[in-house]
Amino acid sequence: MLFPAILKSIVRTGSVRLIDGAGKVHAYGDGTSPHCTIRLGARHLDYTLALNPELSIGQAYMDGLLTIEEGTLFDFLEIAAKNYRNFEQMAWFSLLSRIMRRLKQCNPLDRARRNVAHHYDLSGQLYDLFLDKDRQYSCAYFTSADDDLEAAQEHKKRHIASKLLLDRPDLKILDIGSGWGGLGLYLAEETGADVTGLTLSVEQHKVSQGRATAAGLADRVRFCLRDYRKELGQYDRVVSVGMFEHVGKGNYEEFFARLGDFLTPDGVALLHSIGYSDAPAPINPFIRKYIFPGADIPSLSEVFASVERAGLVVTDVEILRLHYADTLRHWRQRFMANRQRIAALYDERFCRMWEFYLVLCEIGFRFRSMMVFQMQLAKRADAVPLTRDYMANWEQAHRTMANSGVRAAE
Repeated sequence: MLFPAILKSIVRTGSVRLIDGAGKVHAYGDGTSPHCTIRLGARHLDYTLALNPELSIGQAYMDGLLTIEEGTLFDFLEIAAKNYRNFEQMAWFSLLSRIMRRLKQCNPLDRARRNVAHHYDLSGQLYDLFLDKDRQYSCAYFTSADDDLEAAQEHKKRHIASKLLLDRPDLKILDIGSGWGGLGLYLAEETGADVTGLTLSVEQHKVSQGRATAAGLADRVRFCLRDYRKELGQYDRVVSVGMFEHVGKGNYEEFFARLGDFLTPDGVALLHSIGYSDAPAPINPFIRKYIFPGADIPSLSEVFASVERAGLVVTDVEILRLHYADTLRHWRQRFMANRQRIAALYDERFCRMWEFYLVLCEIGFRFRSMMVFQMQLAKRADAVPLTRDYMANWEQAHRTMANSGVRAAE
């Protein structure tokens, strides 16, 4: 039986009891926490889980064929993460990994629209049940252990805005991957800027346009159902949050070339993206197949190489380490608290699929090499001040105004 043999080879830290497809019990690990017991609901899983475990374990959980009888799914995936290096050292996995690293995901226009629709055109009720009230579907920014999700997402918008050098009220800003409009509306309200947002999601476009109208900002905030490759305007500032993961490694150079086209000579851009802190690698196959088709995650070495070839200057980089792990913990807790309502929208299989996705991603940020980077870019080295003081000063000033209920653009 291959899967029990693999667990025996790799699980050295933590404690796993496996009840295989025939009902036989196996024990692995060193007896330390975390502890979990998993049961396989079919004999064929003893073999099929070994063929591509990064994909098939999630599939088995989603289909109800792999169940957790003691502990939690989080415990099981934490043990897997802590023993992952043992898995990487297995010869067949090492070969598969090298092959996958050579793949360069591309997202032509038609496929990009389909990929976005797969995830972002789901029921709005679903997102209301686990996101914050502004539907910020990207890494929050926790300035204190006491921050709740709502506060941390407000901090995130303010932190990003501070890096855009919003030094005058008439700036033209492009938001690539504008989601449900929260960041674009924030920038317009805080600074008086003219904002254009781009999205490929029909549902996000409808919601964001409605929000701009309801806020009385439709005269200077517009959201367009348009791929960034079709945009022709030029802007003082460009921001992109949580969209670069959908560009595809094969399109990185084109993305940064277009970013350069969008920027005025003294323009500033801010790219916020998930990344790997180690060598380039493919995205988890379960995430790519079931959650974000067409997605890929860059390492900084891949990003820097493409930026250099585009002739842009990196003026600042910040690595957000555990912020996304904490964001995902909040999302997972809200999702599980509303599980019955979500099952009524979809079904139990959908709930198990999304539970696996949320846990797997949190594990990746908490125990493995996933992180978030914020990269500031310009065409000229002197486009931003020599020190970062302007970021901290802007952020503090607008935090003070927010606490007093004042908008800077009023």
